[in-house]
Amino acid sequence: MRYSESEIERVLRVGFELARGRRGKLTSVDKANVLETSRLWRATATRLADEYPDVELEHALVDACAMQIVLRPASYDVIVAENTFGDILTDEAAILAASMGLLPSEAGARTPGFYEPIHGTAPDIAGQGIANPCGSILSAAMMLRYSLGLTEEAAAVDRAVQTVLEQGYRTADIATAGDAATGTTQMGDLVANAIG
Repeated sequence: MRYSESEIERVLRVGFELARGRRGKLTSVDKANVLETSRLWRATATRLADEYPDVELEHALVDACAMQIVLRPASYDVIVAENTFGDILTDEAAILAASMGLLPSEAGARTPGFYEPIHGTAPDIAGQGIANPCGSILSAAMMLRYSLGLTEEAAAVDRAVQTVLEQGYRTADIATAGDAATGTTQMGDLVANAIG
């Protein structure tokens, strides 16, 4: 767990900028009571906060944040953390949405950015036609919004996914007992048609 101040600053700046464009709240997650790298993380976040007076910065220890994500998920907007903590927290948060297949993610601090569903590539179910493509589709919407600046197009993709889910279509990971599951290709086609 080695981080330089410049690496930490790069990631934190992305968090501050995201928070600035959303609700204006950034939660910086660390384990500053135990880890030296986390103390550097916290000090860097505190220093950068002066450059973003319109963003409320709060610090949270990773274990407390993990608990609060389950108890009060809406109290968070943008969370920024080092890789290990972020990986654990995103998997935990995905369960709140009922499936890891529903959530998009981005890594690489948008230069140019790397977008994928929170679950990654899911090689264990590759080729079976049961993967939920919504996380991948919503990751593409994030790319449109954050890397390409195409906010209207991103919103259209977001709305299409929402529309298809509201119509009751479900892949196997989110289908309720007794309901027919929609396959990967069909779900993707439904979303594509909803965009048009």
